[in-house]
Amino acid sequence: MNFLTLDLNLLRVFDTVMVEQNLTRAADKLAMTQPAVSNAIKRLRYSLNDELLIRTAYGVKPTPRAEILWPAIREALSTLEAAIAPTSFDPSKAVATFRMAMADSTAALWMPTLITAFEREAPHMNARMVPLTTRDPRPLLVQGDIDIAVGFFPGIVAQLSGGQGAARSPIRHERLYTGHYVCVMSKNHPLANEELTLDKYCAANHCLVSFSGRAHGLIDDELLKMGRERRILLTVNQFFTGGKVVANSDLITVLPLHFIASTGMSESLVWKELPFETPDVHVDMLWHERDGRNPAHQWLREHFVNMTHEMFAPLANVRNQIE
Repeated sequence: MNFLTLDLNLLRVFDTVMVEQNLTRAADKLAMTQPAVSNAIKRLRYSLNDELLIRTAYGVKPTPRAEILWPAIREALSTLEAAIAPTSFDPSKAVATFRMAMADSTAALWMPTLITAFEREAPHMNARMVPLTTRDPRPLLVQGDIDIAVGFFPGIVAQLSGGQGAARSPIRHERLYTGHYVCVMSKNHPLANEELTLDKYCAANHCLVSFSGRAHGLIDDELLKMGRERRILLTVNQFFTGGKVVANSDLITVLPLHFIASTGMSESLVWKELPFETPDVHVDMLWHERDGRNPAHQWLREHFVNMTHEMFAPLANVRNQIE
């Protein structure tokens, strides 16, 4: 392939099809016909001597070479867009689709406010949620599978915050909120009207919220330091499910205080401070540096920061009063 003869417009089509994983949706986004998109991909296949995209029952699936090429093409297009984009950004005219990875509880809290902002300020922007099943979303960001990740990533953020590895990483991050863990139970639980001591806590039956399904969590590490343990009777992978279970049983669980509302069971639950110290819960926003100068992406990140402050400032005041 001679790069000088390559039609660079084909790369924009390729990027959009990779985002949408569907030729029809890509055509709508590009304001092209579906045959025109198919023809562009055909020309790019010929130029790169690779199939690039394979049709499936649900759309298209990228080949290994397409997966390798896409991050570099996305970064180049983002850099070019930032260089020639107008200095003023009008969200009411911007067209963008953001793929975001976050847990169910995070999405339940943030998405209603964000979608309201889309409807009022950015009617041509869309959001697509991707399940967060890992504490390390960096591969998803590097490969371009998602545009942003929001959640509790203690190990990853620690790596990104210092050392030579952080300087070489293309992943950027910003702290949105710092909260803390509390013990949650039904209003009818025997401990609901009693002081929660360490002995009583360890003697109870527990429900653990674990995205991986592993029956051991941060709380178990803290108990182990004290030579204590708890009986985990049930492991679930969503905060909503955890809230539903403890609201209707004699199990107790541990949740970040600010996520109790996302269980949908707040009126049926009681929360108490844990009888031992636990690390704070840091909710961070992660993105790839190739999107750093993208005006639409900047607008999205600013909204996350602003709405986080509006939603969680009252909770921070509650904790300060408790302390």
